[in-house]
Amino acid sequence: MNDLRIRAAEPADLDTVLPFWKVAAEGTSISDDRDGVARLLARDPEALIVAERHGELAGTVIAGFDGWRCHLYRLAVHPDHRRQGIGGALLAAAEERFVRLGGRRGDAMVLDGNTLAHHTWRAAGYAPQPEWSRWVKPLE
Repeated sequence: MNDLRIRAAEPADLDTVLPFWKVAAEGTSISDDRDGVARLLARDPEALIVAERHGELAGTVIAGFDGWRCHLYRLAVHPDHRRQGIGGALLAAAEERFVRLGGRRGDAMVLDGNTLAHHTWRAAGYAPQPEWSRWVKPLE
């Protein structure tokens, strides 16, 4: 994977990331818009990590840290680049970021129905926590 480049996203990447998620990510989020991702980058410029191969976007992960907890979102690898280690490389970069910031445990938002992703998460050492459920309330 010498041709793989992992880096923090920049505001100029937003016009590429948002359509990429429509192709590579499972499910949608209320925050999947330019303003939402721009706010993320303004608050935490290193939170959105991208993987590029041959100059094209191949994967993403959001590694959010609030000073206490480490949260992973939007791990997405383009269908043409799956099963080549990109997801693992993105998770390793996110975990390195968390350790550098003083994080002690990462948690991931993974759709129950996204069985394709379950293998990637398990292979990276993550497991579901059945005693917890996610409770949400849209604010808009």
